[in-house]
Amino acid sequence: MSQPIRLLLVEDEEILAGVLAETLEMKGFEVVKAFNGVQGLELYRSFRPDVCVIDVMMPKKDGITLVQEIRTTDNKTPLVFLTAKGEIQDVLKGFRAGADDYIKKPFSMEELILRIHALLKRTMTMQEQAPATGQLRLGEYVFDYNRQELHHGSAVQRLSQREADMLKMLADNLGNITSRKDILLELWGDDSFFNARNMDVYITRLRKYLRLDNNIQIINVRARGFKLIT
Repeated sequence: MSQPIRLLLVEDEEILAGVLAETLEMKGFEVVKAFNGVQGLELYRSFRPDVCVIDVMMPKKDGITLVQEIRTTDNKTPLVFLTAKGEIQDVLKGFRAGADDYIKKPFSMEELILRIHALLKRTMTMQEQAPATGQLRLGEYVFDYNRQELHHGSAVQRLSQREADMLKMLADNLGNITSRKDILLELWGDDSFFNARNMDVYITRLRKYLRLDNNIQIINVRARGFKLIT
């Protein structure tokens, strides 16, 4: 029998948290609950979950701050935001903090579970598809996919799982256009407007990481996609 998915649920509405946890446990998840961001960080460190579901607005430490702190040491664990906010700037702020996905309240449990499984499947698939060494030279850089690192001389830039996945897609198609739709479907699962805006945030990050070599560019090919050139 396969091991249950270990899920950390950080939600300050205790009744909602109880309902969510009970339903997830009925679906085979192993769930621990936290009711504020401080408790959430403590349980993250002790429980070592496979995935975290985190409310944005919480006492003591909000969800965005919690995600930022998790991402200082963990770039791989999928993080999903629960949010009552629909404005795109709030969603993008969450993505910039390091979230992998978000779901707006109210939502169906079926949708939440499908999103969790999709994130875990994509993370596992991209790791399995990595080359044996995981290393690729890009101009003056060495990109180590397996370690999620970008090396330039003695400088090392740590990458999130999604940053590494996106750079790998561009590098595997070096000199050619990688379509926006292909990136969105591979890394986000759909090509919605919100996800497209989020993808642009990641492209901006990668350009910043690669700025030390003037010969490397990620070119935006209007209405088509992106091209990595060296």
